[in-house]
Formats: sequence, structure tokens, C-alpha cells
Amino acid sequence: MRRGLATLAVGAVLVTGACGGGDPLSNEGGSAEDGQIIVGSADFAENQLLMEMYAEVLREGGAEVTTRPGVGNREFIVDGLQDGSLTIVPEYSGNLLHHFAEVAPGTSAEDIITSLDESLPAGLGILAPADAENSDVLVVTEETADRLELTSLADLGPQCDELVLGAAGEWAERWAEPIAELYDCTFAEIRTTDAGGPITVDELAGGNVDVANLFTTMSAIEENDFVELEDPERLYPAQQVIPLVRADALSDDQQAALDELSAALTTENLKEMVRRIEVDRENYADVAQEFVAGL
Repeated sequence: MRRGLATLAVGAVLVTGACGGGDPLSNEGGSAEDGQIIVGSADFAENQLLMEMYAEVLREGGAEVTTRPGVGNREFIVDGLQDGSLTIVPEYSGNLLHHFAEVAPGTSAEDIITSLDESLPAGLGILAPADAENSDVLVVTEETADRLELTSLADLGPQCDELVLGAAGEWAERWAEPIAELYDCTFAEIRTTDAGGPITVDELAGGNVDVANLFTTMSAIEENDFVELEDPERLYPAQQVIPLVRADALSDDQQAALDELSAALTTENLKEMVRRIEVDRENYADVAQEFVAGL
């Protein structure tokens, strides 16, 4: 394990270009309804990286584009798209669907996209999803994986009653019943840490929890040599990167350019770009512009 990197987590680095003070949805400087394209993001590095990619693709097509990083949680983002203070944001298919409708364990990536089309409120739309995903994943240390012979959640299930899970506060309400049904897994304790952030990483690296809920593109997984447990029964839904847009706000050419970008995004190249931001401390805008220039 590379020591001193246990606190690396998605969103742990505040990079140049993040929002300053004030209301992130303020219409100062124009609005999407004025014909200006406003690309927003949630408040973590990967989403800001994707925001800048979308913005750069649209700028290359001649559009006037403003970025608003760090808008906030999904409720703020959806409100911004609906009130015209945002035009487009990078989203994640499974969690976006969960915001509007129930997602059953085992739901395929294709079914999630179909359900999204049917569940989005009037005025919102989605473009083509990327192959790239940033999904929930349960991870353990190498020592735990070797000692308990763990490679998947199927291996984990019979041993859960002796293990402590570290996860966000809402994990138990959302996932405790499905994981019990799919894998016969009931943890000895579910300890509230944070949503895949530095607390969760530190608790696992320090041996205070045995299993942790993280996210697949996090650089902390590789930097700490954590082992991702496979999920053959699809406890967690697919989380493809997908543009969420105001309906009719982008031209056909602009949508086609964003579809081309999505087609080039994979989980591996997204993970590498996140690593450059979180570990190498590169600016997310520079990393985004380099990727778009190579399309």
C-alpha cells in the first residue's frame, strides 16, 4: 500500500475554477433562457471534470458557454434546469432514475435508460449515455480479501454477520434489505461514515471497518490497494455518465457533438483523469480540454 494516501476520495480536492461564494444558481451573467448555454456540476472533482468536457465540446462548436461548478445536490441541479439557470449537467443514470422513480436491484443498464426516458419530468431530457460508469462498490483491504477469500459479494454474504460496514448514513435504509435478499448478507454493524469520502477511506485503511462502500472511479481504491468485490446479482444499479439537459435547449449538431464525447468516455479513461486531478493535483479544466482536443 502507498502510505499517506488513505484520505484521497472523490471530491476531496478543491481545484482551481470551483465556485466562489454566493448563490450557485444565481442568474447573474445570463441564463439558459437568454440563449446562453450554462453547464453546471455537482460539487466533486469528477463531475466538474465532466462539466468542463461538455463545455469545451460546445465551445468548439462556436457556442457561448458559461460553467457553474459546485451547484449542489441533485435537487438543486434539477431545479436549475427547470428554472432556466442551467442548460446541461453531467449525471449518473441509476441515481438519476432513483431521484424520479424506484430502481429495483438487478435492473439492467439498458432498462435504466428506458425508464429514465419515461420518468423525467416535462422540460428535461437525456442524451446518449457513455460506457463510463461511476458505480457504488463494496471494497475490502487486500489483507481481508486474502484472509476471508473474498472476490465477490457472493463470497461476502455468508461472512457478513462477523463484519462491520462503513458507509453513508442512508446506506442501511436503501441497501440493507436488498443485499440480504440477494446475497444473504446481514452485517454485524453498519457504521455511518460519509458518502465515499475521506472518512470512509480512512476507516477502512485503518482497520476500523472491514468493508466500505466507495465508488468505482475513486483514485483512493488503487492508491490504497483496496479490493473491489464483484456484484454478480447487480445489487447496485448501473451508473452510466449521461448528460441531463433542458429539452430543446441544444441544436442537433450540439447534441451530436456531446454524443461523440460520450462515446469516447470509458470507465478506465475517466478513472485515469480523476487520478490526475486527485493525486497529481492537475486542474480539471486542463485535463478536460486535453481529452476533448484528442477526440
